[in-house]
Amino acid sequence: MTAMIGTSHRRSQQYGLTPDARPDFSPLCRADLSSLLDGNRRLVDHALPVMETLYQQIANTQHMVLLTDAEGAIVHALGDADFLEKASRVALTPGVTWSEASKGTNAIGTAIAEQAPAMVHADQHFLAANHFLTCSAAPILDHRGHLAGVLDVSGDRRGFHQHTMALVRMSALMVENQLFTAAFDDAITLHFHTRPEFIGTLMEGIASFTPGGRFLSANRAALSQFGLPIPALRAHTFSSLFDLPLSALYDHYRAAAPGLLDLRMHGGMRVRARAELRLARGTQVLAAEAAAGQRHAKAAPDRVSRLRQLDTGDQTLARVLDKVAKVLGRDVPILVTGETGTGKELLARAIHADSPRADAAFVAVNCAAIPDTLIESELFGYEEGAFTGARKKGSVGHIQQAHGGTLFLDEIGDMPLPLQARLLRVLQERVVTPLGGRPVPVDLQLVCASNHDLRQRIAAGLFREDLYYRLNGLVVKLPPLRERSDLETVTNKLLAAGNPDAGCSVSPEVLRLFRQHRWPGNLRQLASLLRTAAIMAGNGAQIQVKHLPDDFLEELAGMDEAPPEPAAPQAHPAGIRLGEVERAAMLQALAANQGNVSAAARALGVSRNTFYRKLPHLKQCAR
Repeated sequence: MTAMIGTSHRRSQQYGLTPDARPDFSPLCRADLSSLLDGNRRLVDHALPVMETLYQQIANTQHMVLLTDAEGAIVHALGDADFLEKASRVALTPGVTWSEASKGTNAIGTAIAEQAPAMVHADQHFLAANHFLTCSAAPILDHRGHLAGVLDVSGDRRGFHQHTMALVRMSALMVENQLFTAAFDDAITLHFHTRPEFIGTLMEGIASFTPGGRFLSANRAALSQFGLPIPALRAHTFSSLFDLPLSALYDHYRAAAPGLLDLRMHGGMRVRARAELRLARGTQVLAAEAAAGQRHAKAAPDRVSRLRQLDTGDQTLARVLDKVAKVLGRDVPILVTGETGTGKELLARAIHADSPRADAAFVAVNCAAIPDTLIESELFGYEEGAFTGARKKGSVGHIQQAHGGTLFLDEIGDMPLPLQARLLRVLQERVVTPLGGRPVPVDLQLVCASNHDLRQRIAAGLFREDLYYRLNGLVVKLPPLRERSDLETVTNKLLAAGNPDAGCSVSPEVLRLFRQHRWPGNLRQLASLLRTAAIMAGNGAQIQVKHLPDDFLEELAGMDEAPPEPAAPQAHPAGIRLGEVERAAMLQALAANQGNVSAAARALGVSRNTFYRKLPHLKQCAR
């Protein structure tokens, strides 16, 4: 037992807990859960993309990704379907608190108590009820250095992997950096490192200053490079820390295409830096001039189409981008379909950036990620007193937040039927009515996405036909990665844009293996794999086969195995329907794999999501 675990066990005893105690797994009521999510909205918004990326790296391993607030209350969870039943028994669900005081030694509570990453495996948990778990958690700090929440991966103890803790720590740092970068509106934010290729990665230092140059705050990497704590840094200015007059910084960003700054830190170390000048109008004359210079510096890049930047050489994707470009600014709703991970939100953001609404808000809502009990208030908002526990002064819904800009409804096929009727009315009348409130006019561009076949959902009674025809002004389908001809270009772009070790490259042998893989997780899976492989390869090294994750190589090995001898074709009665053949094949695959859905899906050569999607219909037919 490590010193951290031993200390945590003693604290658990001091809380009055006993190993055989039955913990309270009761979640919060709807009103309290809504209040909890409202209070952590900024944390969830910045953490969700990182959580989804982390989840793709551990998918199908009997694990789930959890985000909690500073007190240990779960505010969001993503998990394997076949692990969710086990997780529900110990309430790894939103609204349940996992502090040490309530659950004893556990990764989330111990990370909070120690203010440090914590891994708790099997019987290291204080409560016997949690011994089947292995958990890795890392704290997330806000821009002031205070605890904002905890990122955790929990799963079956038999699936323990030594790299999980490293992935969790890296992901927590990503959330921290995003929170920090978004924290200051009227400020100069400097991104710096001794090696320019590390700017924009987890290793970069980030420090913010007032428009007059007074130090505001810095992230962990910056504190390490400064060699000073935040209290000591508050006595400094931009000029004293980087040996450069503030006016020279402003002059640099008045250039048409400013490059990286070459700065000397107070200790003599030289760094390269990039500054963001997000300055309020009228702060001071110098700030106003700098803002004008920043707009001029950004003029050329902003003329580059974000849609064109997505064009990496694949003809199918190029046709999609051409179609979308033709309807920009014409108030045509766009429906983006395609498998999970193909870049639907990336396309939606590019549509917004290239549209006349680019200066207004882009509001993304994952209809499958919000609990059914909350999605109505999240989308439409509510007035004070609309329901018991409603937040004082109410809450503006996502639809109203997107007024003047773009509303992106991801996984629209999972929206509950009653809300589909309300959404249809909003789209027809251009008016939204918050719960307990009066109608409010809204003007927005609507982009929706789904990996479901919505026509099948209509046939199954799960999606309104009239809403479908209201959404499909333009329907485009993003190609899966396995069908794209630009794999090498995509690999290089993802490696350069999203990896801590930006100097890495991919060996020809690895690229050959990439071309053989089916990529069920598409771009998201490839980005996650490259991120991990680059870490394993090291700074600036070439990614070799030995750096690839074991599960990826195992999947390839399974594809290379000789297929079983085909069974003799069965004579089917005349007039048999294709759906009946499909159901028979699925039932046979389930029986052959002892009910294991993942194995059955692999045997049939379809994704696990596709198999799960067809399960409800399969069960109805079986009855």
